[in-house]
Amino acid sequence: MERYKNRSGDSGVTAYQLGRDSLLVQFKNGTIYSYTYASAGRKNIEHMKRLAVAGQGLSTFISQHVSHRYAAKLA
Repeated sequence: MERYKNRSGDSGVTAYQLGRDSLLVQFKNGTIYSYTYASAGRKNIEHMKRLAVAGQGLSTFISQHVSHRYAAKLA
């Protein structure tokens, strides 16, 4: 997984991994969530990928738009 840059300094996200049609997101508590096109929608996943790479806004976007629309909860 890639370390999340956390440019705002107060994100709950610590790491991410991009997939072709998915995104893994690790939070401060160690829990990893898998978000997919099927669970959260293509448009949302592609936006989340951009936020992840930019290192800003991912946690806020997840909480406001796709919080419970994950495909799996890991770890």
